Amino acid sequence: MAPTHVLRCCQRSLAWIPVIFIAAVVCWSYYAYVVELCLFLFAQSGERAIREGGEAGESAGDSMESCTSLPLYTRTGAGAIRYCDRCQVIKPDRCHHCSACDMCVLKMDHHCPWVNNCVGFSNYKFFILFLAYSLLYCLFIAATVLQYFIKFWTNELKDTHAKFHVLFLFFVAAMFCISILSLFSYHLWLVGKNRSTIEAFRAPVFRAGSDKNGFSLGFRKNIAQVFGDQKKFWLLPVCTSQGDGLTFPTRLVSADVEQQATVTLQQEPSKSESQNRLLSSEQNANNVAEHQENNTHTPGNILSHPNSMP
Repeated sequence: MAPTHVLRCCQRSLAWIPVIFIAAVVCWSYYAYVVELCLFLFAQSGERAIREGGEAGESAGDSMESCTSLPLYTRTGAGAIRYCDRCQVIKPDRCHHCSACDMCVLKMDHHCPWVNNCVGFSNYKFFILFLAYSLLYCLFIAATVLQYFIKFWTNELKDTHAKFHVLFLFFVAAMFCISILSLFSYHLWLVGKNRSTIEAFRAPVFRAGSDKNGFSLGFRKNIAQVFGDQKKFWLLPVCTSQGDGLTFPTRLVSADVEQQATVTLQQEPSKSESQNRLLSSEQNANNVAEHQENNTHTPGNILSHPNSMP
């Protein structure tokens, strides 16, 4: 029991290493840009204040509730209701269990080790804004340091200890700019399709089968699902996402497949009963006609008997 507890504590401590690394890179880039580059190289033109882009606030873990009364549209691959064995709850649509956080996350997108937190319904907008702010920050750093980076290679830069910071500052900003740009573009594409990263790799399964566009409502409505209806709040770190994270509108406007099957099963017996009634009425009509013919022939036979008698 004790070794397991110690191992779990070590695992949780190691999970914060990427976060510390990112914080250290941001702090160092701020120091290298403001202190080393601005104070030493911009001394003649005065100091310039550089404000770092805002960081997305860490969101608390998504809360889970009992979901027995929710309208559930997605199913497992076998067609069963999605149930979490670890949390002992029925999982709402688009909800998944995170093994790193050991909890179910509403509309889970992925577990981000750089912030040591899951990205889901409650913080997906903040995550995208975090990427946007970081991308602008890296672009600004790379663009303003580029001229001094060129001077470094042409030996036009003064021989100071700031040369080291200029060299690595440009490389780090360019490297993060490329990686963040690709990740930011990919998530913008996901927002336009109203998909999560998990749904992009594994299409959600509905009662009628798997459908990768099952939650797509159109480009504008898909964006409003994450950023809200009011465009003035799109670039601000305030929660404007639509919905509660438990239920999501789908593009399926037809009736439920099970209800359609029930209606079909109910219609087929009624149709067969009507056909049986028609057949029985036709049989009764034929019986009546035969009976009338028999009654017509019977009096003739009776009248013919006296005439035949001597």
